[in-house]
Amino acid sequence: MAKYTVQQQPVDTILTWVKTGQVAIPEMQRPFVWDSTKVRDLLDSLYQGFPVGYLITWQSTDVGLKDGSRSSFKQILIDGQQRITAMTAALVGQEVVDKRYKKKRIKIAFNPVTEAFATLTPFLSKDPEWISDVSEYVGAESAYSATKQYMEANPAVDHGQVERALNRLSAIKNAQVGIITLNEDLDIETVTEIFIRINSKGVPLSSADFAMSKIASHGELGSNLRKLIDYFCHLAVAPHVFADISQNDPAFARSGYMEKIAWLKDDSSDLFDPTYTDLIRIAGIKEFKRGQVAALVSVLSGRDFETRSFDEDIAVEAFDRLERALIEIVNQYSFQQFTMTIRSAGFIAPRLISSTNALNFAYALYLHLRSEKTLNESQVKNYVRKWFVMSILTGRYTNSVETAFDADIKRIDELGIATVLDNVERSVLSDSFWEVALPMSMETSSPRSPYFLTFQAAQAHLGAKGFLSKHISVSNMIEGAGDIHHLVPRNYLATHGVPDRGDYNQIANYALAETPINIAIKDQAPTTYLARVDAQIEDGQLRLGEITDAAMLQENLAANAIPEVLRSTTAESYPAFLEARRHLMAAYIRRYYEGL
Repeated sequence: MAKYTVQQQPVDTILTWVKTGQVAIPEMQRPFVWDSTKVRDLLDSLYQGFPVGYLITWQSTDVGLKDGSRSSFKQILIDGQQRITAMTAALVGQEVVDKRYKKKRIKIAFNPVTEAFATLTPFLSKDPEWISDVSEYVGAESAYSATKQYMEANPAVDHGQVERALNRLSAIKNAQVGIITLNEDLDIETVTEIFIRINSKGVPLSSADFAMSKIASHGELGSNLRKLIDYFCHLAVAPHVFADISQNDPAFARSGYMEKIAWLKDDSSDLFDPTYTDLIRIAGIKEFKRGQVAALVSVLSGRDFETRSFDEDIAVEAFDRLERALIEIVNQYSFQQFTMTIRSAGFIAPRLISSTNALNFAYALYLHLRSEKTLNESQVKNYVRKWFVMSILTGRYTNSVETAFDADIKRIDELGIATVLDNVERSVLSDSFWEVALPMSMETSSPRSPYFLTFQAAQAHLGAKGFLSKHISVSNMIEGAGDIHHLVPRNYLATHGVPDRGDYNQIANYALAETPINIAIKDQAPTTYLARVDAQIEDGQLRLGEITDAAMLQENLAANAIPEVLRSTTAESYPAFLEARRHLMAAYIRRYYEGL
């Protein structure tokens, strides 16, 4: 059985389909990312008769909507959104939406003498040899009259050559474009495989792209839900565009959904700025107990997993459930309470979070546990904190992410979070993990290592002070008041037989320190700069930091998981120092985790 059909259609027919809604373009109300030069190049290719690539559509099943009508879109455009938008903008004169959600025109000029296309500029608009806006010519009621008018304005040009060029320009609307229509009963895996094989760039669509297309095809509700997702993600990053969205999309502003995300215009937190992929994943996990977005799309398509057949009632119910889930996800209280939960675990800055996937599951878990109503808010937050940190430390959502999401949420739903977390801790976070596996994993030079980032989060959570600091905390330094300092200075190591940056940049050689302390230590060996600290403890004259007694120094070293052997560490004993510090850092993280 054929999985798709292939046909050629003229540009004019395709644009008519778009205008009448026969083809749904989820991207039409999203910011247009092409610049005008790409639009110009597309028109030139159509003019020259060059191929512009296939458009790929996915047949959408017609289902009932809340108001008794039917979903009107017959095909969903899953590849070619930017090309269609560009053609609509340049040939029809339709406005596009820019990054601030303001509508604007993209005008492409054409010179019939040189047969060149160009982005319209004030200079070209005054030059009679250029047609300022090809949409006005292509859309003119009478091409003959438009051509005659051009000839009168440019009497010296070669009329025959110009007439041929203008005829070719007018014929752009008859240029043939290939359309591949994928059958409605294909699963996403098959659709993705076909897409990869067809797409000359080899760029695969994600399951979330299909989900956004499927959502947008579901009438007015689907259109608004797609916008709810897109606008929420955009406002989370750029709150200032709220007024632009309200002004430029009045229908959405009146829909009631806009008020649900209005709080973002005054929100300054950047700890979690989800993408539309993140929101779709969270919704699938929380509401449908499905970690695989492909399965969510199947449900939205009305797929009955038991009979493997289409059931319209399943599709209708799925969209109602998706709406409820999304409204809960974008709710101000839910979102802010979750981010506060993550912050309370010490992850106080975005740079500390090495896995967005772990963050996604943690938010879905938070919403799931709250909806279960078997735990109070404090217990919910405790479990979410521990699960998130466990996920980061074990790389739980690094490979086969969706499979892991799927398995975890189903186990938690069936057995409860307490049982599942206990099983994970006994099987994954055993003594051997803390005492062997974690120290070994710290044999890295990457400051983006999840283990070093978690160590910093642990310090922030426990209120640790920076290295040799009396007042400035690690939290302050994470937020911008400190440096990553080498406990055994790298220049000292490099000039004493350890020239490899992979060796002197080990994370076990890192500590957060105030900039003045970092500068004061400079290239001195530990025995030298710690002797200066000992001297100031003896005579009270500050030489390095503000440590003023031995107990304070010991407390500071412990808070930074620094072994006593640092005092005597040289280039020769540096490997032994690293080994000792890795074990102390692992033990520090363990105490932190078990105390969450």
